Amino acid sequence: MIGNLLPSILRHGNISRIADDGVYITDRRRLPFSREEVFCPDSIAVAAAIKDMVTQGGGPLEAALNAILLDWRRDHGSIERAAAALSAARPTNTTMKRELQSILARVEDGEDMEEIIPSVFQRYDELYDRISDIGESLISDGDGILTTCFPEHTFMLSVAKARQNGKDITVYVPETRPYLQGSRLTEPCLREMGIRTFLITDGMGAHFLREGRIQLYMTASDLALPDRTVVNKTGTLANAIAAARYGVPYYAFSLGFDAGRGRDDIDIEYRDGASLRRIGRERTAEDEAEALYPCFDVIDPELVAGIVMDGGIY
Repeated sequence: MIGNLLPSILRHGNISRIADDGVYITDRRRLPFSREEVFCPDSIAVAAAIKDMVTQGGGPLEAALNAILLDWRRDHGSIERAAAALSAARPTNTTMKRELQSILARVEDGEDMEEIIPSVFQRYDELYDRISDIGESLISDGDGILTTCFPEHTFMLSVAKARQNGKDITVYVPETRPYLQGSRLTEPCLREMGIRTFLITDGMGAHFLREGRIQLYMTASDLALPDRTVVNKTGTLANAIAAARYGVPYYAFSLGFDAGRGRDDIDIEYRDGASLRRIGRERTAEDEAEALYPCFDVIDPELVAGIVMDGGIY
């Protein structure tokens, strides 16, 4: 079971769960210093929590699956509204939107939602398992691996399997401003898994690439296009450019191409620049400082050695 390999925060009940006639979502903004949950009474509240970065990466999908199941139990006719609100919460990452549309179609065809949702969870577990087998095959004994942000299930399983297979690896984790997902999520998870890990600042990737300490650059992807364009957390592009300069291959994990879309269709979210004037509650700039915060980078296909997906590397 992949749950035995995953760090604790990536196990289903620790991401999101239905209880007390609502959905509880583990608040990743509080990790690793405290473990708290945000209670959401319905899908609209879950969508708001996703927008507020209570959970991110693969977390919104699991929260959305629980939310739409809860709303269906209350009122079968409300799920279209729920799916629309949830899908709009993260416009760049389209995996959740595609999955919710598929669920609506299955319900329309007469399938039982109580059977659909568990089957979707199982399908993703199996998908993560297969994709991580491919990811593990790219890792060699002695590799230094650079990542960006919180790469979640497929990356975590890939390095866990590499370690299980006796490969000695080291992972370099940028802190990932402004929410510090690298320092608060990725590094603690890897350390929990017993993998040697160095926390670095967002600007240090090129330094360690130049020193030859890194042989592989691997990240998740919020969006992947058939032309091998990748969209991922801001900072990914700079590291991909540096990796290409020093001959280190960059691989992105994806659950599937966003077919039918081109680069002009990519909607890059911009968040309030106030996030850049603080780290947590600590002010790092004056309130008058103007700041720009694009959430994602678009990584050009020529910088991508391959996209690791179910069935192979594309």
